[in-house]
Amino acid sequence: MKIGIVSDTHNNRQAVERVVALCPDAQMWLHAGDCVPDAEYLEMLTDTGVAKVAGNSDFFSADAPDSLVVEAAGHKIFLTHGHSFGVRFGVDTLVEVAKENGCDAVVYGHTHVAQILPGEVTVINPGSASRPRDERRPSFAVAEFVEGEAPKVKIVRFDDNEE
Repeated sequence: MKIGIVSDTHNNRQAVERVVALCPDAQMWLHAGDCVPDAEYLEMLTDTGVAKVAGNSDFFSADAPDSLVVEAAGHKIFLTHGHSFGVRFGVDTLVEVAKENGCDAVVYGHTHVAQILPGEVTVINPGSASRPRDERRPSFAVAEFVEGEAPKVKIVRFDDNEE
């Protein structure tokens, strides 16, 4: 199952549209917070399921949980924004919580820095689709989840030459 993963869009609908244009065949989307309305816009654009969580900037999104477990292709993915788990100081706590929830992957945002860490629990941060902090272009992630296999994940950067 091909899953698009995005975070920290911060009310930038153009960034959401660019993500969809770069990954039009995603079968599911995960939005790791900081603009729940963007996740809802993503769902409208793609007509696919979008699992979403609230981030630290989502003050008025009471209907979005802080974290949730998503099942896809025989995998369990812990989805959170990450601010409640101290991700600016490392992902150890986040990985432990994912394990406690029976997950073999965790998706988070908050840092605006793209990261993929393979292991017993695959750690995925898609970076920010609108405000990257890793001195590069905006980004999101694409993951292929196949039952019985480790997820294959890549970071996709917006091309400077894109219109």
